[in-house]
Amino acid sequence: MIFLIFGGFLEKSGVGEYFIDFAQAMTGTAAGGPAKIAVVSSALFGSISGSAVANVYGTGSFTIPLMKRIGYKPYFAAAVEAVASTGGQIMPPVMGAGAFVMAALLGVPFKTIMIAAVLPALLYYGTVLLMVHLTAVRDGLEGLPEEELPSVRSVVKRLYMMLPIVLLVYMLLAGYTPMYSAVAGIATAWGVSLFSPGKRMGPIAILQAVHDGSKTVPLVCTACASAGLVIGAIALSGVGFKFVSAVLALSGGVPFLALVLVAAVSLILGMGLPTTSAYILGAALGVPALAKMGVMSLAAHLFVFYYAIISNITPPVALASYAAASIAGSPPNRTGFAACRLGVLAFIVPFAFCYDPGLLLQGGLWENAVSIVSGVASMAALGFAIAGFSRRRLSVAERLLFSVAGVLALHGSALVSLACAALVSGLYVFTRPHSL
Repeated sequence: MIFLIFGGFLEKSGVGEYFIDFAQAMTGTAAGGPAKIAVVSSALFGSISGSAVANVYGTGSFTIPLMKRIGYKPYFAAAVEAVASTGGQIMPPVMGAGAFVMAALLGVPFKTIMIAAVLPALLYYGTVLLMVHLTAVRDGLEGLPEEELPSVRSVVKRLYMMLPIVLLVYMLLAGYTPMYSAVAGIATAWGVSLFSPGKRMGPIAILQAVHDGSKTVPLVCTACASAGLVIGAIALSGVGFKFVSAVLALSGGVPFLALVLVAAVSLILGMGLPTTSAYILGAALGVPALAKMGVMSLAAHLFVFYYAIISNITPPVALASYAAASIAGSPPNRTGFAACRLGVLAFIVPFAFCYDPGLLLQGGLWENAVSIVSGVASMAALGFAIAGFSRRRLSVAERLLFSVAGVLALHGSALVSLACAALVSGLYVFTRPHSL
């Protein structure tokens, strides 16, 4: 509840508005600027809002028309916003309500979840940014005129608006409780509002922030309570044990097949439920099965969490994609499939971190370093393959090579991962423009 109120304070204090201004100033004039604004602003604010659909309507009503204006096709513009908004729930520091439930179920400090989620989230957003950039360069889509955007200088002058988030991250990493950290963030958000004449929060604005933040509390409480009842029913009826047995039998004891089955169940649950409820049910059913296969508990919970979230962009029921399509005036299913292509790393990385704890920064120094290198290589390779462009248009064979190298770069073996990272670098050098 306290983090929902924190989100209300960020809105009223002008911090949420500053996130969009920051994204506009830093990326707006670049190729495909509006799409990059959508990605960066949603990455900054989506973590706090915790709702993909709310984030789509909050930022998409501004960014989607801009993307269409510079030449992006309506379905692609909607897909960019849907993917960017959905990813907010996997982006630290807050990650919506589900991450707090995960910390409670695992019995670990929240900072453990936050640290583990950092690298996959950065790779997710890095891939989306790369693909919108490549699409813009390939199709000759320019950014917005500088005079239509906030100046970099004015944004830098207001960098203090980031203080509530910076303080929140510091306190969580320093070991303070999430409650205490959020209260400090609320106080800081109120403090920074005093420096903005149009956003100064008096008693009425403070009450409005508490009210706006608390509006969704009953929904979260109802979802968690309902999920709790279902979990109790699963435990008492023996359905959970039968599900574990079914997964083990259908997978034949092969961990990869078990992961595929649990991913399918999590996606189906996420299509009809809020993320937190879908995660709780998925964790109750799927995590015990994965634990039997030897998957690390933290990786198993994050695996279910990821697939519960990306159900927002996965047809046939893709709420975030449909919300964005309604703004863009594009076909919902076409938008959903385009969003799946842009968010491809979210489908692959959960499998990878179940085999490679380094992607969750849970390994040793060398293991983590190899995972970072291989993750960046995979991000670049898949971006090139799906966009069909690196420094020039790629042939089918080149796209296939990039795809294979990108997937294998996430292999659990350090030797294979580094070899594939080297292959991606070599392919990038090889695909220089023909004119050179």
